[in-house]
Amino acid sequence: MWKPMLLKAPLKDYLWGGNRLKKEYGKASDLDIVAESWELSCHEAGLSIVDSGEHKGKTLAELLTGEGKKMLGDKAQKLDYFPLLIKFIDAKGDLSVQVHPDNEYAWRVEGEQGKTEMWYVVDAEPGASLIYGFKEEISKEEFQQRIEDNTLLEVCNKVPVHKGDVFFIEAGTLHAIGSGILIYEVQQSSNLTYRVYDYGRVGADGQPRQLHIDKALDVTRLELPPQVSQTLMDIDIFPHMDVKLLADCEYFKVYHSSLQGESAMHTGMDSFHCLTVLEGAVKLSGGGEKLTLSKGSTAFVPAGLGTYQLQGQAEFILSKL
Repeated sequence: MWKPMLLKAPLKDYLWGGNRLKKEYGKASDLDIVAESWELSCHEAGLSIVDSGEHKGKTLAELLTGEGKKMLGDKAQKLDYFPLLIKFIDAKGDLSVQVHPDNEYAWRVEGEQGKTEMWYVVDAEPGASLIYGFKEEISKEEFQQRIEDNTLLEVCNKVPVHKGDVFFIEAGTLHAIGSGILIYEVQQSSNLTYRVYDYGRVGADGQPRQLHIDKALDVTRLELPPQVSQTLMDIDIFPHMDVKLLADCEYFKVYHSSLQGESAMHTGMDSFHCLTVLEGAVKLSGGGEKLTLSKGSTAFVPAGLGTYQLQGQAEFILSKL
């Protein structure tokens, strides 16, 4: 039987990042900047490493070959790729204004799946904001013209951000995380990003960072964005645990949980669970394994494990298919 396992995240030092993930969330690194921590990933651009038990030191991707794929559950068996990528994002500076393609375009043009994502705002500085679509519907011609004449920000929909906010970013939605925001992101396992505007910044090579205007024009939805996603519902079935459903779409389900004491969860044959602790600590036991998750720790719980126990005082995010 496969057992729950701790994961060690690959880290990214993008130029807009800060150091909160090192200082507050236990992400040990020699990097000066830790912009992103890929908590659950089998993407070739950054692989999660098992950090507990008999498989410690192996990548999660290595374990998911052959019979190991059953750990993902029935919903993933028809897929020939790992379905999710889950991250912390520490935006000390503004991220580029960008868009992600949907599955049809991504498979046809790029050879990988598209990218729909969900953001949970872990923390935000006073006055922080992000870009979420347009203020009003515009034409493709106006979109292109505003990119060319550097007036795109004038038509972008700027949204104030507060701790605990939830945003559902469907593929094709223009967006940008603003400075001073710490995000927990659940997304399709894709690294496709089409930059539209980047504040004139240069990369480590001293050259302006690449933009992807033509592809962005192909995939960006130019109508008004949907309403900002809020908590969908409370789930009052777990003792000593307050659970809220944050997102429920064809690609993932995401829950926010506050644990005060002891409770239990269950993985059936449908899907694995991914748990990341935002505050406090959790002791997780199941399948003969006992793990301690501190702030910033992530555990992978295989499908078919059955009931597993949680104990502690903690706030955590649970994601599944």
